[in-house]
Amino acid sequence: MQADPSYIRWFPQLSLEDRPAVGGKSASLGELTRAEFPVPPGFVLTTAAFEEFLASNDPRGEIRAEIAALDTRDPVRVASVSERIRERLLAAPMPRHIVSAIAESYRQLSSKVSSNGGGCPVAVRSSATCEDSATASFAGLQDTYLWVPGEDELIGRIRACWASLYNSESITYRLRLGLPEGQLAMAVVVQQMIDALCAGVMFTRSPTTGDRSVVVIEGSWGLGSCIVSGEVTPDRFVVNKVTGEIVTRNVSAKLIEHVPDRPGGGVHELTVDPARRDIACLTDAVIGRLWQMARQVEQHYGNPQDIEWAVSRESTLPAQAVYLLQSRPETVWSNREKAPAAKPAEKPFDHVVQLMSARKKRL
Repeated sequence: MQADPSYIRWFPQLSLEDRPAVGGKSASLGELTRAEFPVPPGFVLTTAAFEEFLASNDPRGEIRAEIAALDTRDPVRVASVSERIRERLLAAPMPRHIVSAIAESYRQLSSKVSSNGGGCPVAVRSSATCEDSATASFAGLQDTYLWVPGEDELIGRIRACWASLYNSESITYRLRLGLPEGQLAMAVVVQQMIDALCAGVMFTRSPTTGDRSVVVIEGSWGLGSCIVSGEVTPDRFVVNKVTGEIVTRNVSAKLIEHVPDRPGGGVHELTVDPARRDIACLTDAVIGRLWQMARQVEQHYGNPQDIEWAVSRESTLPAQAVYLLQSRPETVWSNREKAPAAKPAEKPFDHVVQLMSARKKRL
């Protein structure tokens, strides 16, 4: 039995054109999947489900009206309203037919990816209609839950993602941008969880200088959540976008890693074995694969990208299997164009000639 398509959409059914129905993160995952990049499979609970949930618990639209009337110059009031709304939604019942659609889709996903016939662990990720655009990035402002192990836990995490649209940071950010509250909605991504040997982010222009002639790759042991939380300084590799040469290597002391809490779900922190702390989490071969993917993703979207990735540790998957977990437009430098470190050339191969010439001059 297929779940109602107005509530559930699978990644291969989605493209960037579907952002109003599934939010920025979901639309991008669908776009990457359809372009045949390696993306862990999953489905999306659409904004239609969110709207029905909200309407069933707030039929007069009081929540949106109250938020629209807030003033960001009064952070105490914003925090108070935010807390009250989130508590209300976390305690609110979810319509039964939506619960059924989620459960049926989760079983289908588990049957596709689980070798033992049980429920597969999933990542549950917020996907608001306002996020991951070329002009705004809500990265980190709404909730994400990792290694969610079963149906009951999944339902609760989806409700928590919906409620996170109303945390004070997200409210303040969109009020400052002047985004119309009535046009905001939350979809939720449910995606097979990758048990990562290492994970991180990469940028198809330098996040510090805006240089578009390089790909910058950052990574650490375990799940990428330890980088997002700032608990570890990642390894950093700067790669020439044209030649693939690794021009800068900064290997950090990586003292901790986040790994799945398999019995209970979620993530816990481990101390990294001393033998691995000071060695690079990526081989040159994997760096080369990431560089290649970064170039292909940027070419597909037509603008600089901020990309999340993971390398699987599971022996049942291809050795050093590299997955893309997200791609969003780079926003920091989008309106601050800066000349690249390498002089622009009419043909890509001219960059190689320039590089060789510069080396000869140094010898």
